[in-house]
Amino acid sequence: MTIRFLSHSTFQTRFKKIIFAFWAILSLLILCLISGCKSAMDYTPYISELRSNIFLAEAEELSLRIYAVDKEIPYKADGIAREKTTRLEAYLHAPDGSKPCQLTVSFDDKDFCGEMSFDNVKAEYFFSCTLDVSKATELPCRIEYGDKTVEMSARSVCNESTLTASNILSILQEEEQELFSSMTDKYGFAGEIYIRLIYENSSYYYVGIVERSGTIHAFLLNAQSGKVLAKRTM
Repeated sequence: MTIRFLSHSTFQTRFKKIIFAFWAILSLLILCLISGCKSAMDYTPYISELRSNIFLAEAEELSLRIYAVDKEIPYKADGIAREKTTRLEAYLHAPDGSKPCQLTVSFDDKDFCGEMSFDNVKAEYFFSCTLDVSKATELPCRIEYGDKTVEMSARSVCNESTLTASNILSILQEEEQELFSSMTDKYGFAGEIYIRLIYENSSYYYVGIVERSGTIHAFLLNAQSGKVLAKRTM
């Protein structure tokens, strides 16, 4: 067996190449870690309002819609996200707002009921209670309106093709990287986010990004494709 010894100059050259390769790999790893940290920023804690589901029903001149919502308390568009509560919000359009009205919603083998108050400005009845119906597909309801009782089933507008609010936020982050980056630093996100599922013959998402200065960046997205259909800064 023959043992070959490298010359001093050859050893130095190879050693320099190894050191260079080491630092190149280390720099790449650091860059990947930094990029990963940026892309992994979780904006969920900065959502101050989330409407994740809508249920609709109609019967005997009564039109009912129910929202599954999470809202901050107090509710204020000031760019600061606060603790949220999970609620069911129900709205009823009726021919006459002078009659007493009570709503009963059946969910998870329990009944949740209460008097609906009439909003003269919006010309509709309203009821709210602490209840998470975000994952429901159908809500059996009973409405006692004046001297009549109407049974109906409110069905969710969501289906297997409806994107979740999380999907929508991820898509918007990708579309509006400059906006999110400008509002994000080592301390977090300097604003709050509203995400509302809306339904007008089809499903859409409204996303509002509120800066602490009061500026609102509003977006309308298709709830199936996530395509940004409109945007406006106010």
